[in-house]
Amino acid sequence: MNDAIKIRILQGDPIIHDVKSAVGLPLFRGLPTIQDKPCLDGCNKCTEVCPTNAIKLSPVKIDMGLCVFCPECEAACPEKIIHFTNNFHTVTDSKEKLVVTKETQNVTPEIASEKIRKYFGKSLKLRQISAGGCNGCELELNALSNVNFDLGRYGIEFVASPRHADGVVVTGPITQNMAKALEIAYEAVPNPKIIILFGACAISGGIFQNSDKTERKFLEENIIDLFIPGCPPHPLTFMNGLLDWLDKN
Repeated sequence: MNDAIKIRILQGDPIIHDVKSAVGLPLFRGLPTIQDKPCLDGCNKCTEVCPTNAIKLSPVKIDMGLCVFCPECEAACPEKIIHFTNNFHTVTDSKEKLVVTKETQNVTPEIASEKIRKYFGKSLKLRQISAGGCNGCELELNALSNVNFDLGRYGIEFVASPRHADGVVVTGPITQNMAKALEIAYEAVPNPKIIILFGACAISGGIFQNSDKTERKFLEENIIDLFIPGCPPHPLTFMNGLLDWLDKN
């Protein structure tokens, strides 16, 4: 008992009491910023090192849906135009808003419709579907239930069966072997229901975007409610994005 008390004292208070005002760790790479200055003539070093073709030039743009948040472009740019901040507020309700330009100051989703907030504003149950993921995103989603983040205090929980869910959280690039399973799981969710894409692989295919082993027809046939970029996204990114979308404090 004494040892347990000592450990508890040494650990301090592990709970993030207010996720809205939480600050990202200094080494965390979140929302990228683009400086308002020109590139060197003929320079395309950032696009050359980008593993997912997330960067476009003239003017410089970064698609967070493709970006895996590696520091390669930031290191390669001789003018230091690109910089990754520790801002984890990167959730959007449309793919277009994932594109960061020099004008981008912040990224937040529009508040969900009144119908969605009426149905899910106080209690939201989600079924997570790993559609070929590497387990990076899955580990971050698992962390949401621990004492640090405690997602359940907001009435948001993950459930074992899609029949008990209000929506699905998809991770991974959606491989051919998981495409049908994803459809079956989504069909089992009662209406009305939502779809959340978690991580670069789910949003764009990520580093697997050109693989012939993926089958992403599901995303073309259904409306996506939230896009959560990252590789993997931070648990606080998920929490804040969902709370903003549901207009919950």
